[in-house]
Amino acid sequence: MYETYAYISSYVGEQVGRAAQLAVGQSLDEFADGRAHIGFLCGLPYSQAARRDDPAIELLAAPVLYPPRYHGKPVYFSDIIVRSSSSFTSFEDLQGTVWGYNEKTSHSGWNIVSYNLAMRGKTLDYFGRLVKTGSHLRSIEMVLQGDIDAAAIDSHVLDVLRMRDARLATNLRIIDALGPSPIPPIVAAKSLPASLKQELKRILLAMHHDADAVEALRQGLIARFVPISDEDYRPVHDMSVKAVG
Repeated sequence: MYETYAYISSYVGEQVGRAAQLAVGQSLDEFADGRAHIGFLCGLPYSQAARRDDPAIELLAAPVLYPPRYHGKPVYFSDIIVRSSSSFTSFEDLQGTVWGYNEKTSHSGWNIVSYNLAMRGKTLDYFGRLVKTGSHLRSIEMVLQGDIDAAAIDSHVLDVLRMRDARLATNLRIIDALGPSPIPPIVAAKSLPASLKQELKRILLAMHHDADAVEALRQGLIARFVPISDEDYRPVHDMSVKAVG
């Protein structure tokens, strides 16, 4: 998604007449101390930050994806993947396997999986071994290499990768999909001037009316951006409360 994020950053910067630099963030503290002003953020850290007494971030917009299974809504799934050559056909087959996860701050890679186990009356011991991979891309690579048996992948990321590399459709199988969940939003530092935040929101919500922007967004399977509210992300927070581990 980096190329798509870079385009969106550049586009928005040009529209407001300010140079925009895309960087890989490490902490939400970057919004509080002025190092970051706008961000592409997973729903789990957003939902946790939004419930603090003085959150440093607020919502701007969320993407709606092209593929039909998203039904024109700002949602995504957590796709459970295995190697095509494996014998696994459902989540129930994964007991005792080597499970890879990107990081514990990820909704699609960890939170919704832990919640799903809790709803089944299971603990993380359901899996034989847990392996932290560090990213969705690395999780996919490790499944393909046979280093792990299965992993849960952000469906937006997986859809884009499968569009760009047809071999993934041959070498990987999706055996289950958890969700849908509210899709990772674009957020802004609350400290930004209110007029600028409104302008940023207006630009994002109108991107799909710009022919050049439409084509660039399509490369990331984004159809448009839509308004989103904190209440839309409450399910992510509620899952984290009920999740095991």
